Amino acid sequence: MSQREKKNQEAVYESESEFIEKLVAIKRTAKVVKGGSRFNFSAIVVVGDGKGSVGYGLGKAKEVPEAIRKATDQAQKQMIKVEIKDGRTIFHETIGRFGAGNVVLRPASAGTGIIAGGSMRPIFEAIGISDVLAKSTGTSNPHNLIKATFAALQNISPPKRVAAKRGLAAKNVRIRD
Repeated sequence: MSQREKKNQEAVYESESEFIEKLVAIKRTAKVVKGGSRFNFSAIVVVGDGKGSVGYGLGKAKEVPEAIRKATDQAQKQMIKVEIKDGRTIFHETIGRFGAGNVVLRPASAGTGIIAGGSMRPIFEAIGISDVLAKSTGTSNPHNLIKATFAALQNISPPKRVAAKRGLAAKNVRIRD
């Protein structure tokens, strides 16, 4: 099979998937053995449907494509549902923490775009959020930032859910912009 056929085959494979797959990081590790070094690869992948579902996965293997495949499979198994306001942003400001990673997510007005750094941007792109302000502090480790971002996203509650918890009508719960 020629290189061109392989590229065409990969493109078809990606278009058949109903998920948006974003590769966040690839890391090479080395184990020193008697004959030299043995390399392994780990990959972090974020998978989403663009409609509010997102998941992340970590895959490890001796080859990069295999690590990416394992990470993608794990991400699809661990998907969560995130409520999105007007199909473009989050409902309210929220904070997420994991390890030394801290993230603050804020809703943004229409047309702002995704203002987020590092490992957070692929998460928002995979979810389908187009307007959000995000700040990460503490660490730049992609593992901890992704887990902190997921913790923050799981804290988001739409007004209907808040109203149900408080025993109020949904129109009586006010979301500050």
